[in-house]
Amino acid sequence: MNTTKKKICSSCDSEFSCGDISIVNKCWCNDYPPIFNLSEGGDCLCPSCFKEACEDKIDAYVETLSKEKALQNKAKDLPKTEILIEGIDYYLENGNMVFKTWYHLKRGTCCGNNCRHCPY
Repeated sequence: MNTTKKKICSSCDSEFSCGDISIVNKCWCNDYPPIFNLSEGGDCLCPSCFKEACEDKIDAYVETLSKEKALQNKAKDLPKTEILIEGIDYYLENGNMVFKTWYHLKRGTCCGNNCRHCPY
């Protein structure tokens, strides 16, 4: 039984569905990196506002990293996921995926391919 809950975004006031609450941890927001504490904000955000908030928080974190700090970054210790999110893990350029710094941080090491956004 798919049990979704209707919610109102605390940022833009739009209505959205809050995942399948009948299955533990199956809301759409669980595809995103677990970078927010529940105490950090109000109620849930819609997918668009949540993605934007994630992008902003990740970009702010990335700006604090030096090459030395990148080796001890928090992203590599987060639970691994196979889902790549456009705008967070990569962006499209001329039809090609360009991996962002966050994607490389999650890997935890440099691949040696001289990637454009490599933090190492």
